[in-house]
Amino acid sequence: MAEKKSSDVLTAAVIVIGNEILSGRTQDTNTSWIAERLTQRGIVIREVRILPDEEEAIITAVSTLRQKFDYVFTTGGIGPTHDDVTAECVAKAFGVGMEQNEEAFRMLEQHYGLENLTPPRAKMAKIPIGARLIPNPVSAAPGFILENVYVMAGVPRVMHAMLDHVTDTLRVGKTVLSNTVACMTPESALAEDLEKLQNQYPDIEIGSYPHFRGGTLGLSVVLRSTEEDQLEKATEELIAIIRRHGDEPRALSLRPGSIVH
Repeated sequence: MAEKKSSDVLTAAVIVIGNEILSGRTQDTNTSWIAERLTQRGIVIREVRILPDEEEAIITAVSTLRQKFDYVFTTGGIGPTHDDVTAECVAKAFGVGMEQNEEAFRMLEQHYGLENLTPPRAKMAKIPIGARLIPNPVSAAPGFILENVYVMAGVPRVMHAMLDHVTDTLRVGKTVLSNTVACMTPESALAEDLEKLQNQYPDIEIGSYPHFRGGTLGLSVVLRSTEEDQLEKATEELIAIIRRHGDEPRALSLRPGSIVH
């Protein structure tokens, strides 16, 4: 991967691992948490994959995405049970072996006590050779970093703590700014105008998101870019478009990478 300038937008992928996510038993809340915090550092998530606890799928995803993006973050599959295979899969994706990491073992021993450090728990100290640990202040079992791949727990509280630990170590890309314009004009009525606006400003990401609030259907149009001048011009044109449709838009002013809910 070519070296990027510090002003460039950095890119990332998230791999969510777990049969429980795919079955619907557990809802993934980690991706939005990761996206919000990465955006604040100028790192934009370009791809998210949700995978089963299957070796081939995980190895393929890690091997592909680590070459394609600046960062890859995985969640899930690093626990003590038979279906927790993420660590082994990441090792295979990099072509390295596994080892009982002495530092990880000490973390687990301190947390559980040696008498309670059963083989399943000790399994969580097996880390790919050459990886750096991500501390886990919640339940001791660490995540790890191997080159640009960050392997974290799936339990949200634990994942949050791990991500907080590594965030300041990540490179900072160019800040992605966003404007949100809310209106009552139907999305279908604006579709052609939004397409023309997008063609006019190809470097600005424009998305429209219908919402239902207080019993009324409305629309939020979000414009995102690293170029403030272009973003402001496109936003002014969008406001004019909405007014031509007989609506009075409500604009939320420029801010770093906002997320619309």
